[in-house]
Amino acid sequence: MGHRLLLFLFLYTLPVILAQESAKATVIVKGSATIAETDKNFVCATIDWWPPEKCNYDQCPWGESSALNLAVDHPFLANAIKAFKPLRIRVGGSLQDQVVYGLSNLGHPCLPFTKMEDGLFGFSKGCLSMARWDKLNDLFRKTGAVVTFGLNALHGRYHVRNKVWGGPWNSTNARDFIEYTISKEYPVDSWEFGNELSGHGIGASVDVELYGKDLVGLKAILDELYEKSDSQPSLLAPGGFFDHQWYGQLLQVSGSGIVNAMTHHVYNLGEGNDHHLIRKIVDPECLSQAADIYRGVQLTIQRHGPWASAWVGEAGGVSNSGGHHVSNTFINSFWYLDQLGMASKYNTKVYCRQTLIGGNYGLLDTEKFIPNPDYYSALLWHLLMGRGVLSVDIDGSPFLRVYAHCAKQNAGVSVLLINLSNTTKFTVTVQNDINVNLGEKDGIRKDSYFVNGLKKTVSWLGRKPSDGSQKREEYHLTAKDGNHQSRTMLLNASPLELTEDGGIPALNPAYASVNSPINMAPMSIAFVVFPNFEAQACA
Repeated sequence: MGHRLLLFLFLYTLPVILAQESAKATVIVKGSATIAETDKNFVCATIDWWPPEKCNYDQCPWGESSALNLAVDHPFLANAIKAFKPLRIRVGGSLQDQVVYGLSNLGHPCLPFTKMEDGLFGFSKGCLSMARWDKLNDLFRKTGAVVTFGLNALHGRYHVRNKVWGGPWNSTNARDFIEYTISKEYPVDSWEFGNELSGHGIGASVDVELYGKDLVGLKAILDELYEKSDSQPSLLAPGGFFDHQWYGQLLQVSGSGIVNAMTHHVYNLGEGNDHHLIRKIVDPECLSQAADIYRGVQLTIQRHGPWASAWVGEAGGVSNSGGHHVSNTFINSFWYLDQLGMASKYNTKVYCRQTLIGGNYGLLDTEKFIPNPDYYSALLWHLLMGRGVLSVDIDGSPFLRVYAHCAKQNAGVSVLLINLSNTTKFTVTVQNDINVNLGEKDGIRKDSYFVNGLKKTVSWLGRKPSDGSQKREEYHLTAKDGNHQSRTMLLNASPLELTEDGGIPALNPAYASVNSPINMAPMSIAFVVFPNFEAQACA
């Protein structure tokens, strides 16, 4: 019976095997110098303000995931955050500029958001009570989270016309809230001013001259209130979609040393009801278009505000709550990890995923708090990819995406490989550019007989010969049952599922000889950690 079953399985899968193509690719990692550097807490996730009544396309996927109603005592939530040691969490989102802070001098009852037809985004103002702020900080302290908090930048302003708001910012409520936060010794790492008010805005917009002057005022408040503190928080702005003219002017108007990081949002795949969403996710040309955004932010900062850094303050790939049955499945990790790799190449310090929980794009399931596939992608990046970003050269198909960083935990280099093809298996050889350069220095072509022989005797790791006994770590990610819209991700063919007590499972690697090629199955992702890689930049 067993032999018959094996024969049946072989015959059943034979058409799939025969349909697969094979191709070779060579990756050369340049370890002599880094091309960029990320923050140590590059991976970030957001907690938004949307109430359960937030709906798109006849779906209401937010549930109880708001900063105002999230079950902060849920053990799965705490375990998921703790695993990062630490995770940066940004509290903010579209309703941020309608949040007031419920201190004793507020002057009116502290009430949650309600549906309001003529309100911004269809909702009334909402209030964060200090009791709720205390509860959120209990979670942050317990999990060691690094907190970024987005402040209301519309408070005190008035609606002029269309999306335009005018008048100066009333800082009183925000100042009192920051003062309360300091008095409770809540360690907010950074304060962000406003959400999507830059340029033409989304729900509202503010003139750049007003915005810049109010940033100067907020910086003065932070300097005063934190004068006796051991650490100074960073000031971030504007948390909107990149507009090179507006962003450049903001840096000029606010002046040197005011804004520590320019935050921008990325939803480069379109809207959540796009029927071509999956096709976009695996289209290398579509994915690469986002490079123009990252490059634009980088150049604007270099020209107008070199004292500041670039952050992606919010990125969900797909706007309007994400793509139903797409953004929370395995297929989305091709977009997500590619964007982490691409953004880091342009000196992006932090990348905040929309969301930690809530909408269709949460790292965690909104109802059960169980990790979606992108959660494990984020965690593996955080654990394996270090701060130093390395340049790579690829000789192969555009459907093979490759990024390299200094390793996070130990000496060596970590490489991320993404196979976007659903038909091609890649056999990938990774080399150190030291070996290639050895041949070039003598005027010998890279593909000459001499250099090919040299590469066999000189380990790809560097100049020291290898006997092949050294091992590398491999973390291959695939979809359960080959279903790319599965909510279950496989790590080295084993499903990633919570432990019996709700803990995050161990992310154990497979081991292979450092000199052997890497086999990338169609529609798969792999993190590969090479020990003792001779990379001067990572020394």
